[in-house]
Amino acid sequence: MNFTSELKNPIFRTIQIVADELEYPTYVVGGWVRDLLLDRKQEKTDIDFVCIGSGIKLAEKVAKKLGDAASFKVFKNFGTAMIHYNGEDYEFVGARKESYRNVSRKPIVENGTLEDDQNRRDFTINAMSIQLNKDNFGLLIDPFNGQKDLANRIIRTPLSPDITYSDDPLRMMRAVRFATQLNFTIEEKSYNSIKNNSERLGIISQERITEELNKIILSKTPSNGFILLFNTELLHQFFPLMTKLHGVEFIGKHGHKDNFYHTIEVLDNISKNTTNLWLRWAAILHDIAKPKTKKYEKGHGWTFHAHEFIGGKMVPKIFRNLKLPLNEKMKYVQKLVTLHLRPIILAKDIVTDSAIRRLLFDAGDDIDDLMMLCDADITSKNPTKVKKYLNNFQLVRKKLQKVEEKDSIRNFQPPIDGLEIMQLFNIQAGREIGVLKNAIKDAILDGEVKNNREEALKFIIKKGKEINLTPIK
Repeated sequence: MNFTSELKNPIFRTIQIVADELEYPTYVVGGWVRDLLLDRKQEKTDIDFVCIGSGIKLAEKVAKKLGDAASFKVFKNFGTAMIHYNGEDYEFVGARKESYRNVSRKPIVENGTLEDDQNRRDFTINAMSIQLNKDNFGLLIDPFNGQKDLANRIIRTPLSPDITYSDDPLRMMRAVRFATQLNFTIEEKSYNSIKNNSERLGIISQERITEELNKIILSKTPSNGFILLFNTELLHQFFPLMTKLHGVEFIGKHGHKDNFYHTIEVLDNISKNTTNLWLRWAAILHDIAKPKTKKYEKGHGWTFHAHEFIGGKMVPKIFRNLKLPLNEKMKYVQKLVTLHLRPIILAKDIVTDSAIRRLLFDAGDDIDDLMMLCDADITSKNPTKVKKYLNNFQLVRKKLQKVEEKDSIRNFQPPIDGLEIMQLFNIQAGREIGVLKNAIKDAILDGEVKNNREEALKFIIKKGKEINLTPIK
């Protein structure tokens, strides 16, 4: 089968010229070929090339031909080179064979043939290549029936899965990731091998595991990936806290819902409306403290008191363990986990302006994301109940908008700051400043004082006198 007409990108002809000059048999390989056959477009283009010869030498000459617009880097430890050109990344490597030791995923690398190189690929659908030399330009080479596996929507390893996964255990995460992204099935031998080798994931760095996990989370239906991660026990290796959500406990006839399946349903729900990775992480972690707070109370059944607050406190450690960023993204997730019950409570009860002001103040610019999380959190199988909650959330949203227009509470700062309070009463920094600042904040949020300087000043003077402070006249 020949794909000459599909090789429209000028880079292929440039590489063909250089490869023929060097007399290197050269191929485009891996994901680019797979996605071409799937007619699957990617936002970012990464193209991998293999040659029988020095990949670094080939890349160096290609970069010179592309001119000053191309940036060129060599990674000697890996025997690879990278060119960045016109918003695309091209990676070059010489064909090689690899052998592994049990205690490390760092291979012993030797020069090899195209067959050797294809044998070391993770899956049959990624082991196809297209030749770029002039005599065979566009010729597809498919030694493991990758096209058939694409047609049958199967994830399968080129060699024995035990060898493939034991050699590089990250491939187990990649199997789940491709199955989730492409909506494919992992072939039975491969699936069983992942289960048998799951503990070997322990030799992989957490950064690389989390990189694959985030791609699963960003897929169209991430629950499929989490079910695979759970059933193969991969999830148990790096995120045991999440596995503790699984299962239902009964006392008499009283059982609680399975919080693992609830969580991934919430994740799917929110994924229909956002590609924000951190909002999806908030969905994953919103009930993470339920196992820790679970209690059976006579007359009430199962309770999870304060799971939102305890869950919020757990977020930094979870992010640290999973090597996720410990910056504003973490604080954003922590905020949404901590606040996720607040709109639900407001949806149940009569909504007061004071409660709305406090929610606006605490959520700030993330209020819309919080409301989206609350919508996603309604997973009842009772359609009447779902409709009722969603309608109530719409009422909460209208109230939020009305209060915000009237009081400008979102991200508000009290009209009088600590320095002004010190000058007003001629006092030094101390406990009284905090008392007065909190008092004016609470008074504005409770609607006792309007959010303007004049009313705030009157209130502060009155409060100051109550704690024996005398304003300067």
